[in-house]
Amino acid sequence: MLTKKQLDLLEFIHKRLQRDGVPPSFDEMKVALDLRSKSGIHRLITALEERGFIRRLAHRARAIEILRLPESLGGGSEPQNAGTEAQGFSPTVIDGGQDRTPARTSARHSSAVELPVMGRIAAGVPIEAISQVSHQVTVPGGMISPNGQHFALEVKGDSMIEAGINNGDIVVIRETEAADDGDIVVALVEGHEATLKRYHREGSIIALEAANPAYETRRYPEEQVRIQGLLVGLIRTY
Repeated sequence: MLTKKQLDLLEFIHKRLQRDGVPPSFDEMKVALDLRSKSGIHRLITALEERGFIRRLAHRARAIEILRLPESLGGGSEPQNAGTEAQGFSPTVIDGGQDRTPARTSARHSSAVELPVMGRIAAGVPIEAISQVSHQVTVPGGMISPNGQHFALEVKGDSMIEAGINNGDIVVIRETEAADDGDIVVALVEGHEATLKRYHREGSIIALEAANPAYETRRYPEEQVRIQGLLVGLIRTY
């Protein structure tokens, strides 16, 4: 039996994982639950882990995996990934081609798809924009929107570590030119530098916010920033 705060936190983490593909930071959890300190979040996380609803991944900042959901959130008694090994999968290969324009890959209903990795994206200061396929990566079909176009990027840097995004991770991006406040986006800055940051609009100014206190939020006139895609998933190799 979960307390209301435990249930509220589990629901918040679940929704953010579905939306962003990565869990919220402890600061975001604290604000969402209207708590005064992060110590309260640590206690709730520990309680959820002890009850078998979540698992914290060792040596990874803010890395949380949901194992199961209570019935009130649409889950059952079994872990969310139970039975997947027995079911197997039939991968559908999506041809990324050698087009220099990212995201020429249409999603299909399948258990796994291949996406073109377009090179590296900065999770730090912006780096030169990349637009050339380096290799392919297989991703779960559930990450892919049926009507969207997607591509993948390798993360370089640690500025998004508190959002659970580490150096060397592969991020799955849905192509879009629109974003809402708080979304993690691929932004093209001044036409030639690409970066992975959390998006905020401040009137006619676009703020690109890091998830690491060592990096400052960078602000640009809106005409200098073009959204290229929205984070929908993350692949990590251990």
